[in-house]
Amino acid sequence: MNIIKLDAIDSTNSYLRNLKTQESLENYTVVVAKKQSQGRGQMGTQWQSEASKNLTASIYAKVSYLEIHQAFYISMATSLALLKVLREFHLRQLYVKWPNDILADNLKIAGILIENSIKNTLMETTIIGIGLNVNQTQFGDLSQATSLKSITGVDHDLDQLLKRLAEQVVVEMKRLETGKLENVKKDYEAALFRKDKPSTFQTPDGHRFSGFIKGVSDVGLLQIRVEDNILKTFDLKDVKLLF
Repeated sequence: MNIIKLDAIDSTNSYLRNLKTQESLENYTVVVAKKQSQGRGQMGTQWQSEASKNLTASIYAKVSYLEIHQAFYISMATSLALLKVLREFHLRQLYVKWPNDILADNLKIAGILIENSIKNTLMETTIIGIGLNVNQTQFGDLSQATSLKSITGVDHDLDQLLKRLAEQVVVEMKRLETGKLENVKKDYEAALFRKDKPSTFQTPDGHRFSGFIKGVSDVGLLQIRVEDNILKTFDLKDVKLLF
């Protein structure tokens, strides 16, 4: 596994995306930076991270074995990789908050940003961006954030953690490559935050409704059972889980 270490960069995802246009990359090439100036999250949000205290990394992978409508399986596999590594630290209440925020003690400890490349209507490659809060303990106005150190009380070796995480990402991606998509989906759904619990949701126009998270569709839409036992699906921009 080729690991490229940088002191500072705008975004590890952007760096990898530019690098792959200049040279042929080894599968599962990893780029990690001590500091990201323009780290990104879902829906164009910015990932805030103190320099040299957290993991901000991206992994390049070849995914021609997936069809376009199966792209969300990459997000599911990466979420499971993070969960399995974090479970080694005996963290409590580890969940995936749909689509791919990782929660510990009901607080966000990690996020994922997937950027896929498509060629001739087929999946070609993916860049998996991962932000994991490790040794940072102060998050300013981000009251819903936590870290490994905040929970465990000790500092953690970033290099060892990156190596372990990258290895687990490869393991989960190999499950997809060998056709175990349904197993990955089943494991992902079992880890969903608030699954099968009465929850309140809000649409962009402010409308609130109650329902139960049941799972996700193959393309990653959230499946919510609402009144009259109706199962509805929602895209990320269409619904927000309140509690």
